[in-house]
Amino acid sequence: MSADLVPLAGVIGSPVAHSLSPKVHGYWLAEHGLAGHYIPMDVASDNLKAAFATLPRLGFKGVNVTLPHKERALSLADRVSDRAAVIGAANTITFQPDGSIHADNTDGVGFIENLRAGAPHWSAATGPAVVLGAGGAARGVLASLLDAGAPEIRLANRTRVRGEALRADFGPKVTVIDWHRIPDALDGAALLVNTTSLGMSGHSPLSIALDGLPKDAIVTDIVYNPLETHLLQMARDGGHVTVDGLGMLLHQAVPGFARWFGTRPKVTDALRAAVLAE
Repeated sequence: MSADLVPLAGVIGSPVAHSLSPKVHGYWLAEHGLAGHYIPMDVASDNLKAAFATLPRLGFKGVNVTLPHKERALSLADRVSDRAAVIGAANTITFQPDGSIHADNTDGVGFIENLRAGAPHWSAATGPAVVLGAGGAARGVLASLLDAGAPEIRLANRTRVRGEALRADFGPKVTVIDWHRIPDALDGAALLVNTTSLGMSGHSPLSIALDGLPKDAIVTDIVYNPLETHLLQMARDGGHVTVDGLGMLLHQAVPGFARWFGTRPKVTDALRAAVLAE
């Protein structure tokens, strides 16, 4: 079978060896009996433009992009989805038949779908959300929460100026709070989200007092290594519904797979088990 008959996709980053995306897409390709391959590629920032020009000629339908390429990928696109424009970064690139490059960001979709799967009763309109962090992941979370109807977002970042920059971009529903005032911000909140790297393997744990968080509030962490972070463990011990970060990775992959391989896959327990398997 010639290369142009076998759809190719992949993930570009630097480094990229840690990515679980090849497991996710490989599982779906096998599950649906589809011809195709999903390939991890370590591409330096200086070579990203050349990669985007070359990959379509090699049979690639598109790629996921991860750190440090998400903002650069957006600038290289010919067409940008509304949500990617709002977030200011892209994670899903599709090479169109006419030669143009389409950029999208599905991180927010993955975040919301993961919340709905892990906490089916959750509604963004229930009450304020407290979001920790002001990086690229936080932008996707803020955009998706506001789009879903969150009445207020209390944003805390260790460097306040970065939080203020997000408030300027996302509007008056976002209130910036000082990092040391997080316990006060939990009062009356319906959702607590960690978008920082605190709690990730190799990083310091995220340790905050959750005493002021209402018992019916949901706690979620976009970190998935470890699957249960210190924050989630504290929240679960305190009786809160918790949602781990792995589902966000799985759900954000769905739109790209559908575009590149022509079949819309589902996120299942079997997929989670396959991704977590050594």
